[in-house]
Amino acid sequence: MKKLVLLLAGLSFFSLVKAQLKPKDDCGEFYIDILDGKINKVRPDFPIEQIKKELPCFSSAEDESATAKCGGGVYYKDRDVTIYTQRDYVEVGEKFKGKLSIPLIGAKKGSLFNYLGNPKVKDTNWEAFQTAYGILVLHYNAAGKVYKFQFSTKSAETLSLCE
Repeated sequence: MKKLVLLLAGLSFFSLVKAQLKPKDDCGEFYIDILDGKINKVRPDFPIEQIKKELPCFSSAEDESATAKCGGGVYYKDRDVTIYTQRDYVEVGEKFKGKLSIPLIGAKKGSLFNYLGNPKVKDTNWEAFQTAYGILVLHYNAAGKVYKFQFSTKSAETLSLCE
């Protein structure tokens, strides 16, 4: 009986040790300033270590290298945000969790003239707008509404997007 009690106590202690939870780093709410090109205080051209320090709640990260997907990046999958560090741009998807200075997600094509002016370059499914910091690219779904956007410190001529 004594051995059985010790065995049960040992097993319950082992399960407690194994089940320790680690809290995820908290970044707070993401605020994307479209006209200033920042997520909170982070710009797309910041070095990867600075991004990870300023926004430590990333789900994964990949250092810049020739073998890295799209040149490396910092991924916030639970917020639908990716920062491609070598290519110096941010991609924000339709499941973005946070606040936008301009309500882009779900906006109808042509409805953002008051905020962005005329597009510098456009195609059927996307438009690129010149900004003070670089370029903003809006991608439209079949209904003509923004489902994702990218912003970069690069120009339309030098921007290289990850496909």
